[in-house]
Amino acid sequence: MNHLLKHHKSSRKLTTLVENKTTYSADYAELNIYETHEYAEKIALRFDFPVIASMLTGKKVMHIEGMSSFDFFPGESVVMPAGKEMVIDFPLARKNNPTQCLTLGIDTEKITEVVERFNADIAVEKESHNWALDSTASHLLHNIEVDYLVKRLVYTFTKNEVSKDILLDLMIQELIVRLLQTKAKAFLLKNTDDDVFNDTRIGMVIKYIKQNLTDKEISVDILARKACMSVSHFHKKFKSTLGVSPIDYINSEKIRFSKKLIKESKELRISEIAFKSGFNNTSYFNRQFKKMELMTPQQFKASIVPG
Repeated sequence: MNHLLKHHKSSRKLTTLVENKTTYSADYAELNIYETHEYAEKIALRFDFPVIASMLTGKKVMHIEGMSSFDFFPGESVVMPAGKEMVIDFPLARKNNPTQCLTLGIDTEKITEVVERFNADIAVEKESHNWALDSTASHLLHNIEVDYLVKRLVYTFTKNEVSKDILLDLMIQELIVRLLQTKAKAFLLKNTDDDVFNDTRIGMVIKYIKQNLTDKEISVDILARKACMSVSHFHKKFKSTLGVSPIDYINSEKIRFSKKLIKESKELRISEIAFKSGFNNTSYFNRQFKKMELMTPQQFKASIVPG
């Protein structure tokens, strides 16, 4: 992250050691980079517009109404609605090792415009469910797409390029869509209310996958029929709504189930875990596990069963 802040460091002015703020503006957004160079507690921030806050370096402890306090590290983000207060502690901030974070404020009309286009794109006939970035805060962990976009935004905001505003506009639109997909996915995966699942065809498909996760015959063709769509149309709507393809989603859920089995059934062999998780092929299971968890099933098993 330090190389992304190179242009920022060369031009910013340091006027305070706690939450020193540098502001960069664009047509539809405002980027604030905050730096804290000494230990501090209970520093309150509130914005009149929705913001995405992301950690750059160091650590914060965040206190947000309606959420349990949590540690905030680089690579993580928080979506904050307008007018909501966050209170922050800086346990590790030092003069030679400052804690740095950013807030990205986005014009509400731009958010509304992108949200309406997103809902129109994922809409299916006779369905009424619309997604929005509403009044609740959310903590995003290990969201690779959002983290990547935040880094690109920092670089583009702080480097004075001729096409800066055009590039930022495109990235901000993509960021809003990624956040909407994250919200839709989290809502559909965590909510157990049948009315929620039955409200949309994608919700009904998610419910079917949950109920038939270990079925080795589950396929995109079957899911498309359940959604009463052609395979190509279903694939497009599923990926537009959740940000992942149906197959990637099914595999991620099977891998999540396999991790639960590994933790709870330590005597099972990896081949048995693969079979019970709905995989026909152990090699394919191993590849998917490593792709999603950055380690093999055997390494994961060793990490929770020492020796």
